[in-house]
Amino acid sequence: MRSSGNNSNRNHRGAGNGRDDKQKRTGKPPRPEERRYGKQGGPGAPGKPARKRAAPARSREYDAQIEERNRARHSKQAPKLPKTHGEPEGERLQKVLARAGLGSRRACEELIDQARVEVNGRIVTEQGRRVDPDKDEIKVDGLTIASQSYLFFALNKPAGVVASMEDPEGRQCLGDYVQNREARLFHVGRLDTETEGLILLTNHGELAHRLTHPRYGVKKSYLAAIRGPIPRDLGKRLKDGIKLEDGYARADHFKVVENTGNNYLVEVSLHEGRKHIVRRMLAEAGFPVDKLVRTHFGPLALGSQKSGWLRRLTNTEVGQLMREVGL
Repeated sequence: MRSSGNNSNRNHRGAGNGRDDKQKRTGKPPRPEERRYGKQGGPGAPGKPARKRAAPARSREYDAQIEERNRARHSKQAPKLPKTHGEPEGERLQKVLARAGLGSRRACEELIDQARVEVNGRIVTEQGRRVDPDKDEIKVDGLTIASQSYLFFALNKPAGVVASMEDPEGRQCLGDYVQNREARLFHVGRLDTETEGLILLTNHGELAHRLTHPRYGVKKSYLAAIRGPIPRDLGKRLKDGIKLEDGYARADHFKVVENTGNNYLVEVSLHEGRKHIVRRMLAEAGFPVDKLVRTHFGPLALGSQKSGWLRRLTNTEVGQLMREVGL
């Protein structure tokens, strides 16, 4: 009887510790169905999930205040931090070239490697050169690049548009084509109201001054519709000079472009900029102008640009204008 009691106690203890012995032998945790839980349960214990408290409802006014604070916080501009000691000034040259429209930064680095870039008259070949685009003179292949702060536009002015940025009489003017622009633009030279064609708009004062100053003699070309027949020596008379009330006016170039019956289309080029100069010259020679279009201004051509269209000049075109007047 005593031995059987001892055996039963051992069997009971073995049954209780068999699960732990199995875990020690295999190194694996017991299966979910073998886990035992206390009366209170624990994390992951089966039973009813804990009931979450519902968040109190917020008023629309409170939500609006939060949204307004977030908008005000994100709309603030980042403060400009002071430069640390030893930090180089200016922008990297290849970044300035890329912003001027000369290609990607990698392409601009190749321009520097090819010794095609000048800064203040000296060729730059090392990468990482820092410049100030507002102060330094930067050229690529001999052409000055335009700073980002300057704007240059070409407008094909229609007939009937007044060549001024504002008109007190309320007529259509050049300012109507450049509205909603932060920079104040002004026109380079003038075209009379009935003359069509190429006129430049910019905020670069020195370039505009030189393009219109007689000292630099920038050539302009016009197509004029007149009625013939015209004499063969008309071109020679215009080149020799036509006497006007304010002095002689001379053409640099003259040719007949088209002739249909008595209708002639002629091209006249000159470097003067007096008021109505082409109309007055041809009228004085005996051939009043029916229609006049300016097709060239210095190195720039009107091309296929439609009437009333405004386009931004390319960096190459700006460089050509600057070279024309020595900038």
